[in-house]
Amino acid sequence: MSRSGLPAPGPSSVALITGASAGIGRAIASELASRGHGVALVARRKEELTALADELHSEHGVRAEAIPCDLAKAASRGRLPGQIAERGLDVEILVNNAGFATNGPFHEADSERELQQVRVLVETPVALISAFAPAMVQRGRGAILNVASTAAMQPLPYSAGYSAAKAYVLTFSEAIHQELRGHGVAVTALCPGPVQTDFWDISGWQMRGVPRPAWISAQDAARAGVDGLARGERVVVPGLAMRMAMEASRYIPHGLKLPALERVMRRR
Repeated sequence: MSRSGLPAPGPSSVALITGASAGIGRAIASELASRGHGVALVARRKEELTALADELHSEHGVRAEAIPCDLAKAASRGRLPGQIAERGLDVEILVNNAGFATNGPFHEADSERELQQVRVLVETPVALISAFAPAMVQRGRGAILNVASTAAMQPLPYSAGYSAAKAYVLTFSEAIHQELRGHGVAVTALCPGPVQTDFWDISGWQMRGVPRPAWISAQDAARAGVDGLARGERVVVPGLAMRMAMEASRYIPHGLKLPALERVMRRR
């Protein structure tokens, strides 16, 4: 492993990025390609992936593969390692970014949508790390970036499933960070607060009362995550305002925070 914590780019090595067609995933793919890493782009939207692969290859001269996959389906997800092997590629950087958020009262939720959220946010990172981490350990180099959220750091009423899933990702990431650090494999959890993407329109969240300094761009989130991974950091919270807020929040009991969080998250 290089001193930076990121494996040096090689002819057969790639960064596999899930949820790469938009938002933070797309920005992370661009950030890694700009640093010379080949990329394997994974998401459901084939046209967007193919266009991005062409763009990254043209701009940065790296190998860029588009691999359409519905990560909520175990069979589709299970074919990924074989598809990577068929292309003669080695996943030396893994970015688990794919996700979406449900919202509203849990007792009124669509149970299948809630389960899909668990499959994408929880099952997929576990499955992909299980598939690719053993080879990283064997090579003595590798890097895993799991995109969690500041939602992982407290329960969120009216987005209970999302905050719980991200809490799993954060805890899981911190544990395997400790396990793998002695094997030359870096593991970092990226925990952004509000990011300017289409996530909010898709999820239907309405973030009331969040001050402008707390918002960051997808590019800033991606750069912070990749830089943190390169330094071997365990957890990265981009943005000074959000880091200060999360640090202060640690000392406030959930019993006091929950009513305030409920007011912020409740639909009007």
